[in-house]
Amino acid sequence: MSAPNVLLASKGHPFQREPFFQMFDAFQQEGEISAWTHVEQPAAQLFFQPENSRDYDCIVDYSMPGVFGVGGPPDPPEALKDGYMRLTEEGKGLVMIHHNICSWPGWEEYAEIIGGRFFYNPGSLRGVEYPDSGYLLAANHTCMVVEEEADHPVVQGVDLSFELQDEIYLAPYHEDSLVPLVRSDFDFTYRNFFSPSLVVNNGRMYERGDWTHPPTPNLVVWAKNYRNSPIVYVQAGDVPTSYNNPNYRRLLANAIKWVASDEAHEWARARNAAAVS
Repeated sequence: MSAPNVLLASKGHPFQREPFFQMFDAFQQEGEISAWTHVEQPAAQLFFQPENSRDYDCIVDYSMPGVFGVGGPPDPPEALKDGYMRLTEEGKGLVMIHHNICSWPGWEEYAEIIGGRFFYNPGSLRGVEYPDSGYLLAANHTCMVVEEEADHPVVQGVDLSFELQDEIYLAPYHEDSLVPLVRSDFDFTYRNFFSPSLVVNNGRMYERGDWTHPPTPNLVVWAKNYRNSPIVYVQAGDVPTSYNNPNYRRLLANAIKWVASDEAHEWARARNAAAVS
């Protein structure tokens, strides 16, 4: 197919706009994508209705909606839930980046769409109670392409091992539904992370108090399907050290092109058919 036309959603979490958008400008200049259109939350929710996103070959979601609210995280509007269901039934390709995994914690199904959840406050997922997740800013770690998936289109042209400095998360992922593409050599245990609940509720950065968390997988990039949609989640993406990293750029450009491809759509449809048969 020709280079994809991309819809990029943001807002809900601060980010360095100029270097982030420069990365997408570079993708367009280099022919990785044909064009990109930026829309912010909550207006972005309109484009998770299939009738409003048909001009776009895929959606790149860098937004973080529905996380905080009076009395706890809000449910998405019913129209948005319905839109996601119809969008993924039709098979729109999705690339989710970094803090998007925090989105809609009040909606259980969102974790099934993306493949896991980051909790700002304790909560439950698939019937299991979890503490708030862990964060670590500016972590230096080595990312390693999963050997069994070295031929996957998302990791083509990516060094088999590369260094990255970015925020990393300690959070539960649904490994049973994921194709692992890149892992980290970092030790994902609570002693290396801090509590986000202490930040949002008490203003205490870089603390853990008596907070603990079970170990989590060392996955930082994965592919999956939800219904007929091919999906890639890329855990890095907090700061320009990633935006300007050539391996990160290659991963992200590959992910965008793959989820928009006929190959990815056939793969997602086959996985969905196998799951429902």
